[in-house]
Amino acid sequence: MPRALITGVTGQDGAYLSKLLLNKGYEVFGLLRRSSSGDLVDERLRWLGIAGQVQMMDGNLIDLSSLIRILHEVKPDEVYNLAAQSFVKTSWNQPLLTGQVTALGANNLLEAVRLVAPGTRFYQASSSEMYGLIQEPIQSEKTPFYPRSPYAVAKLYAHWMTVNYRESFGMHASSGILFNHESPLRGIEFVTRKVTDGAARIKLGLATELSMGNMDAKRDWGHAQDYVEAMWLMVQQDKPDDYVVATGRTVTVRDMARIAFEHVGLDYEEFVKVDPAFLRPAEVDVLLGDASKAKAKLGWTPRTTLEEMIKEMVEADLFRHRARMR
Repeated sequence: MPRALITGVTGQDGAYLSKLLLNKGYEVFGLLRRSSSGDLVDERLRWLGIAGQVQMMDGNLIDLSSLIRILHEVKPDEVYNLAAQSFVKTSWNQPLLTGQVTALGANNLLEAVRLVAPGTRFYQASSSEMYGLIQEPIQSEKTPFYPRSPYAVAKLYAHWMTVNYRESFGMHASSGILFNHESPLRGIEFVTRKVTDGAARIKLGLATELSMGNMDAKRDWGHAQDYVEAMWLMVQQDKPDDYVVATGRTVTVRDMARIAFEHVGLDYEEFVKVDPAFLRPAEVDVLLGDASKAKAKLGWTPRTTLEEMIKEMVEADLFRHRARMR
């Protein structure tokens, strides 16, 4: 039975990846950061019905000693680093914390693997936000990076350190440059979930409007359940490498909101209001990924359309709110 250690195991991607690996016969361990809201940390795992199947290990990415201890105890075949301070807006308010966790935390984990388990296969969750002020209209593995937020800068450090450890120490270390990927498990602070939750609340009479930021930003949105499969496929390759994971389709936040509100029979223009407080200091206007390398080498293609994903998210938010209203 192969063993996998997942950081960020209680997040959206960590939950879906845990389910995928469990279904493949893995023994799954999760790095769990101590929190005073401990009763809520496994909410996403419970949503997927796998909370009791993931073995939690007490540790923290910014504590190298805890990572070394956990690697000694678990002896994983594969390590997936999905943990980060991952909300872009927060990274401007907490740039140092974002750097410590998202950048140096990844470096701590790479170093721990190098010292304790150099034969372990390593996956780093890189981000399309690293492209930032895009240098090419369609972004591939060869497109230059131009990060536009503390989060993106931190992700870029972690990305290049993964490449450096692979080339310097011969580690099986791969990075997935994942474009935006969403699901019913997405955090409420992210724009897609904010929209689907807002549509559900307005439909149920729990709200009368939804305040948004830049409605014209364009993103390449896919489903997290599809994208975690690409992570696993990268780790199974004979040679480690970096891959863009994307749908190859980009739409505006405005269009995404229209899809969500239409699903509940509403016109988004009647309810969505632009609030300057939600605008970023430096905006990333367009992201559009070229995943042809992942398709050719991994055999990976996305299965879920944007429309299917948004409708699934709206239905999940309707279910949550109706349950609270009982």
